[in-house]
Amino acid sequence: MAGSQIERALNLLEHLTRDASGCALQSLADDLHIPKSAAHRMLAELIRLGYVRQNAGSSHYQLSTRLVALAFRYLASSGADIVEPILERLAAETGELVRLGVIEGERLTWIAKAQGARSGLRYDPDMGRDAPLFYTASGHAWLACLSDAEALALVARQGLSAPAELGPNAPRNTSELLERLRLARALGYAWVMQSSAVGTAALAAVVRDPRSGKPSGVLSVAGPSARLAQARIEALAPLLLAAVEELAQASQASELFS
Repeated sequence: MAGSQIERALNLLEHLTRDASGCALQSLADDLHIPKSAAHRMLAELIRLGYVRQNAGSSHYQLSTRLVALAFRYLASSGADIVEPILERLAAETGELVRLGVIEGERLTWIAKAQGARSGLRYDPDMGRDAPLFYTASGHAWLACLSDAEALALVARQGLSAPAELGPNAPRNTSELLERLRLARALGYAWVMQSSAVGTAALAAVVRDPRSGKPSGVLSVAGPSARLAQARIEALAPLLLAAVEELAQASQASELFS
């Protein structure tokens, strides 16, 4: 992987976020296409700076908690406390997982969540990763704000997952995706049923900057498809859209959406 030293270091850190158990030196070097010696030097420097540690038992390299602490400090000073009550209230109203994603360039990254399910089946994926655009409600909600050509180009640049990794109702081609986007535009929100995986469902709508009208984030409600049948999705949509409007107003006082 070509790039500057700082780009390589950041790629190493991003790669280490994928597995809490850590990665072996050779695996990191192979996956990132850099010489093993260069990877070792970079990891040694990251260890010295406190961002990486080496597991004594397995010799795998792992992230330290320093990055987590930095992230929490940033969120605490960026207006996350303004949006948190909105997410918590929607989670309580729906009894499902509520997630907020922020749009930056060509990426939609889930940064915050509130869990409304207190018992029974719970759907609770990890935060901090980019939302797949081709088959998620969050991805469809954002893509529906774009032209068909822009949406397809963005999906192509992100890449597609293998069909075997998705749910039975995931779009199988671009024509099916465009049909989902047309429906999302008509409804004002996107919804999927067993698209990301078997047994899951979600609905999502974009948060728009009230000054420019441009999409700045996506709010979603997700849970087991056994609870989120189409009729319930339709019943929850007004709650989602009301929360989106509230977030749009709150976004003016939050650095998360700037």
